[in-house]
Amino acid sequence: MKIHTEPFRVPGKKVDLAKWPTSVKAVYHSKKAYKKRLKQQVKELSKLQRLHYASNRHSVLLIFQAMDAAGKDGAIRHVMSGVNPQGCQVFSFKHPTATELDHDFLWRTTRSLPERGRIGIFNRSYYEEVLIVRVHPEILKSERLPDALLDEKTIWRDRYRSIVDLEEHLHRNGTRIIKFFLHLSKEEQRKRFLARIDDPDKNWKFSLADLEERKFWDDYMQAYEACLGATSTKHAPWHIVPADDKKNARLIISEIILDVFKGLKMSYPKPTSERRRELKSIRAKLMK
Repeated sequence: MKIHTEPFRVPGKKVDLAKWPTSVKAVYHSKKAYKKRLKQQVKELSKLQRLHYASNRHSVLLIFQAMDAAGKDGAIRHVMSGVNPQGCQVFSFKHPTATELDHDFLWRTTRSLPERGRIGIFNRSYYEEVLIVRVHPEILKSERLPDALLDEKTIWRDRYRSIVDLEEHLHRNGTRIIKFFLHLSKEEQRKRFLARIDDPDKNWKFSLADLEERKFWDDYMQAYEACLGATSTKHAPWHIVPADDKKNARLIISEIILDVFKGLKMSYPKPTSERRRELKSIRAKLMK
């Protein structure tokens, strides 16, 4: 079954998450079929990643955003399992440090952007600055911005503009950005929280803070709707991935990444005539 990725792309207009499904028909027929398909996709991605590293022309940035328990960590771990660690880096962004708060909100993530030939993965990102910060305005006050910039009528619009400008700049300079919002239902989150409590091996994944944040679910949905609509562009579109089925989400995410890599038209560097002569000389010496 071919996975058509276009339906998951946000068209760049007003978003109503109630109209976007958290579950769709599975693209696999059994657990065995899922493992086989994921293995094939991982193998293909690994091959393309080697080509990406060798061609050294583009960089690729994957951004994952979601509510707690949506499966970001698992998706990253399973989909990227075959990628050479030398060509890939994962960054998770927590609460800003004192040093980071002394800079603009894009500073700490910009330092971690991938080099050419590499894949960078942001597990949460600069988008937190228009999501959790919008839901919890007290965080904004801790950023020590001038009072004139704290007008709620303009600050989110201005931050969206800063983000879009940054992503357009990166695209013009060879970085391809793939953004995923793992769309989880509130009921499925409840079930996963209970599973974390009931399974001793998963207790570490759950805290009271997770339960507190769940109280702001509607506020987060509104923040995500505004963010997704304002920052999904032609060169850096958002993809809303139904996340109630983890296996299905991983296959969809993998297919979207593969589509982007295939569109880069990559090739291995061709040796110059001088390089070919050098290699021929080295080969002759080794043959002796």
